[in-house]
Amino acid sequence: MDPRAIGVFDSGLGGISVLRACTALLPQEDFLFFGDSANAPYGEKDLAQVQALTLAGIDHLLAQGVKAVVVACNTATSAAIALLRSRHPGLPIIGIEPAVKPAAQARDSSQVIVMATPLTIHEDKYQRLAAAFCHQADVISLPCKGLAEMVEQGRWEGEALDAYLQELFLPFRYCNVDYIVLGCTHYPFVRRAIRKNFGRPVEIIDGSDGTARQLRRQLEGAGLLAQRSTPGRVTFQNSLPDRLPMSQALFQMDY
Repeated sequence: MDPRAIGVFDSGLGGISVLRACTALLPQEDFLFFGDSANAPYGEKDLAQVQALTLAGIDHLLAQGVKAVVVACNTATSAAIALLRSRHPGLPIIGIEPAVKPAAQARDSSQVIVMATPLTIHEDKYQRLAAAFCHQADVISLPCKGLAEMVEQGRWEGEALDAYLQELFLPFRYCNVDYIVLGCTHYPFVRRAIRKNFGRPVEIIDGSDGTARQLRRQLEGAGLLAQRSTPGRVTFQNSLPDRLPMSQALFQMDY
């Protein structure tokens, strides 16, 4: 038994979608979420910047005694997960990656769109993932410059978001797309707008549940699960303190 909190890190507010999956699967655990909104979005920075910011964010959580870390950001995972694990051997560090595998392996899958930040798509980690399943489906990588920033700003619906998505999806309106994979943890909060503006029925999935399951497996394997019978606490921190009310709103949002 280990009652210490689990740290969850994101480049801003998007990782709250992963936090929700983790708290649903492990309700007895305490969680400490740190969002680096002062430096968001990470997906349009260069590799060295993302690595430095991610290392600093994880150090912030470790200084508060967390027992494990979830890197709830696809860009930070792609850029820095290997570096983090080399620097902190023995610490459970769980990343997230776009849910390309379940989408590509679905029986009816022919074309899969992966929405992600430009840096996530550029990184070798994602390129290897997409290539591993290109024989099972046509994996279309779609960089979404500016979308994570819209979520950070609280623009979760409205005309500007609709116009952005309609232009983004225009080349695919008549393609045989079966799945859209949300490859950024910010994007689930605009899931309804994505569905509305794609123009035809499509399955939308993300990697949050898989990350939560991997967290549970690692905690079980290391003997670090909390055994309390009462619900754990969720604490929010942000490099921009005025984002804390928005953090609570996203945690409670029905999407």
